[in-house]
Parts: sequence; C-alpha cells; structure tokens
Amino acid sequence: MAISGIGGRLYRGEKSFQFIAHRRRFYAFSGLLIIISAIALSTQGLKLGIEFKGGSAFTVTSPTGSIEKARTSLSDAGLSSENIVQKIGTNKFRVQTGTLTLAQNNSLQDALAKNFSVDITTIDTQSIGPSWGKEITHKALYGLFGFIAVVMLYLALAFEPKMAIAAILAVIHDVFITVGIYALVGFDVTPATVIGFLTILGYSLYDTVVVFDKVRENTRALTTTARYTYSDAANLAVNQTLVRSFNTSLTALMPVASILFVGAGLLGAGTLKDLSLALFIGLATGTYSSIFVATPILATLREREPAMQALAKRVATRGGSDTLLASSGAPLSLGQSDKKIVTERGPRNQPKRKPRRR
Repeated sequence: MAISGIGGRLYRGEKSFQFIAHRRRFYAFSGLLIIISAIALSTQGLKLGIEFKGGSAFTVTSPTGSIEKARTSLSDAGLSSENIVQKIGTNKFRVQTGTLTLAQNNSLQDALAKNFSVDITTIDTQSIGPSWGKEITHKALYGLFGFIAVVMLYLALAFEPKMAIAAILAVIHDVFITVGIYALVGFDVTPATVIGFLTILGYSLYDTVVVFDKVRENTRALTTTARYTYSDAANLAVNQTLVRSFNTSLTALMPVASILFVGAGLLGAGTLKDLSLALFIGLATGTYSSIFVATPILATLREREPAMQALAKRVATRGGSDTLLASSGAPLSLGQSDKKIVTERGPRNQPKRKPRRR
C-alpha cells in the first residue's frame, strides 16, 4: 500500500499504532542507549580538538606518506604522549599534539619534513593556546544552555509548561546519545561538532512542536466531551503526523548521509566528518524522540493531573474510548488497528404523503 494511503488511514483513525500504550518499551530502549552512552563517556571520554583544549596541529601532504612515518616523526622529536595521528583522504596526514614550546615545534616540523620527504614550508601548522581553548569551551556551553532556556520559555508560553518540559527532556535525550556515540566512535569534538549539536536541537524541537501542535488541537475540548482520554488524543496526534515526520526525516537524512559517507569517507574532508556525523545521528534520534519519547512523556505528565484522572474515570464509565471525533465530525478509531466503526441508527420515520386532489 502507498505511503499516502497509509497516511490517510492514520490521519482518519482507521489505523492506529499504540505509541502511548507501549511507552514503557520505548523508555526501556532509550534507557539502554543512554546507559551505553554513559559507559562510553566514562570509559573513553570525548576527544576534544585543539580548538577547545589548545595544542598544535601539523598537516603534511605526501602521496608516499603513512601513519607510521608520522609516529616516527613524533618519536624523533621526543613527543610520545597525548598525540593523535589521522589520515585525511589519500595523501594528507594530520598530527595533533598538546601545547608545544618553540623548540619542540621546530623539532617536530624538521622530523616531519625529513620522514615524509617534503619541504618544511609545505607543512601546514596550526597552534592554539590553552586559554583561548577554554574561552571557546565556555562560549559553546553558554550558547547551549542559553538556547535551551529560550526554547523552554517559548514552548511554555506558546503551548503549556508540561509540553516545554517534555520537549526539553527529548532534546537532552538526543544530545546525550549523540555525544555518547561520538565518544564511542572516537571522533574529535571541534567547533563544527558544536554547530552540528545546535542543529540537532533545532531539528528535534521542530519535529516535536509539529506533534505537540496536533496534540493541542485534539485536546482542545477534551474535558467537555469526555469521550476519550488524554493518552488517546495524544496517540492519535502522533499517528496523524507520523508520515510527515518520516518523510521530513528521510529527506533530511539523505543529503547528510551523502556528506558523511561520500564527503568524509571517500573524499576525506575532516570538517565534513565532524559535522555530518553529529547531524546524521542527531536527525535520527530527533525523529525517534519526537514520536517515542516526547509525546509519551507529555501524556505521562498530563495523566497525573486530577482533572485528567477524573476524565479517564468518566471515559471508562461510559464504556471506554473507542472513538474520537475529528474536527469534521467523522468518528476516528483509537482502539485496535483497522477497527470498524459502527454507527447505530434508529428507524427513520418518513411522513405520510397525502393524495393530491384532482
């Protein structure tokens, strides 16, 4: 069946996936990812680039070079700790060290020029002091916390405070898992990575806001009708926006995957690798969290309210929440998948027509 056909059935409620009812399964899966990320962060930690911790980076272009020659150059210069050697593309090699003195810097350049058989002027050198790296780190953290605070305030004013709490928890979920995968893979955290993290926040919130807007629409007259619970209305909202979330995420992931696997993998662009990995993981987890984490958390928070608990009791007394009226007035099933809606109608009494006199 076509995606458009499935989307129409989901929107009308003719087919329904029980995201809210199975929330504990999704919480368990997210908890597993968070535990793996925490273990990776505690055991391996993040490999901060020189932009954050300070240091020196040397890039050598040599078609006959190798990682072993780079490590030999470090040994010749008397540098054997806290060094990172990477191959970029097919003929570039990057050596990253801690903060060096002028003598150590010159010694390493001479060793690289000798072992790679290149002129010393062709070696690209970049040096950053530790104080500047700390300043960049503080600015990145300030930007992250400021972004979260502003977004939380906006969501609380535009929607409701509990929607803001659920959205921020989903964002923290996305960022933490992405950072954990970064630690597990061992990629360097650079300013490009921070840009990717901020992009993740924006995309995750965008998808969550779309779902929450539909939740608000479905729950506008919830307590007055008393025909369905908050969880039922929230579950319908997720189903109604499911195809849109899938299409949007797939459209965004395809070019990012091209950047990651073609630009970084085949062409060897290091900056593209840092940015594209953060975007790829973040887009995937952001889509997952908006459907399986944010909305279930919102439903959990709202179902604890006395008014929602009383509503659930009234719905149960009336025989359960099998149908939900959409804005058009058509009944939408919230129960089993493809459940048929039967509308009982009494006999229609037609008025008797009197014979017309001639």
